[in-house]
Amino acid sequence: MSQNDSVQRFRQELLRRTQRLLRTGIPIVQCAISAGIAWLIARHLVGHPEPFFAPIAGVIALGISLGQRLRRAAELVVGVSVGVGVGDVLISVIGTGPWQIALVVALAMSTAVLLDAGGVIVMQAASSSVLVATLLPPATMGGLNRMVDAAIGGVVGLIVAALLPQNPLAVAHRYGRTVLGSLADALRGISAAMAGEDSAAASDVLVAARKSHRSVEELRSALTTGDEIARYAPIRWRNRRELEHYQTAATPVDRALRNTRVLARRALAALRDEEPVPDPVPGMLEELAGVVVLLRDELADGSEPLRTREAARSVARRTTVRLVSETDFSMQVVVLQIRSITVDLLQATGLSRSEALNSLPSLHPDSGEDSAEAPSDRNPE
Repeated sequence: MSQNDSVQRFRQELLRRTQRLLRTGIPIVQCAISAGIAWLIARHLVGHPEPFFAPIAGVIALGISLGQRLRRAAELVVGVSVGVGVGDVLISVIGTGPWQIALVVALAMSTAVLLDAGGVIVMQAASSSVLVATLLPPATMGGLNRMVDAAIGGVVGLIVAALLPQNPLAVAHRYGRTVLGSLADALRGISAAMAGEDSAAASDVLVAARKSHRSVEELRSALTTGDEIARYAPIRWRNRRELEHYQTAATPVDRALRNTRVLARRALAALRDEEPVPDPVPGMLEELAGVVVLLRDELADGSEPLRTREAARSVARRTTVRLVSETDFSMQVVVLQIRSITVDLLQATGLSRSEALNSLPSLHPDSGEDSAEAPSDRNPE
């Protein structure tokens, strides 16, 4: 590897890490301010000489990952209370040592589990009991003071989060681009594979599409966090409408990804079986990819995805019964999956399921009923 290549890789890695630091800049500032203010209040306003738990509680209540702060703050106080209570009682009786510490941790965690507590409470009970048994033995500081410090830190963390919130849309945009980009890439890849009758390319698309599940979960987590921020942080209330667009789209886009994986499997089977590919199908898939890109752009702009809706309807109108009837089995499933994905994308724009289905041409025109979805749409995975 040449020196220029090494320098280029170093610069790219430095840029990546700098961008990562900037993305977490607000949570870092929140935690720093919360820790400092919590210590200040507990030390100088309440008068605790060693407010050790106050800054710790302020940081834990925020958390670098954010989300569910109210519950985390409550769990923190309960966990500290359990850990401090068990630690104070036992250490004052049995003293400090390796087996005493092991016993205190085991009993504190067991007490938290018996209380049917969550993971935060159990782990906080363990860490608090360790601190009591080692750094802060009962004679140094009262257990009640520790519980008060934990409450101060938790409340300060919540206030800092409300006054200095992260931008909920920034995270939603980032994960939304990833999810919708994966969907668009999959549709384009299948289109190219079918146009070139390339089963190997179709297999590669299927492998890549199967890796998209994690990005969907990250988007859902980002939207949960964003919703909490938009509800509790006054300066972010104006973002609620834009977040609602993402929340409306999240579940239908997840279904579209699942249906696209089904489509990729059937396209691969059709190519391996050398089924003829109807001329309109690759172009329709390419258009669907364009619909997804349009949805991504309209969500990023904060506008209602009306252009996406019309573009999806344009594709939907061409998924006719004639197109289905002129194909072999696997290709029929591909066409039906195109219909299902179109319905998903229409719902992502805010239409109800019945409204989305009405955009499709009927597969049973004589009965007047719309059979819009492939059986796999009900349980695609």
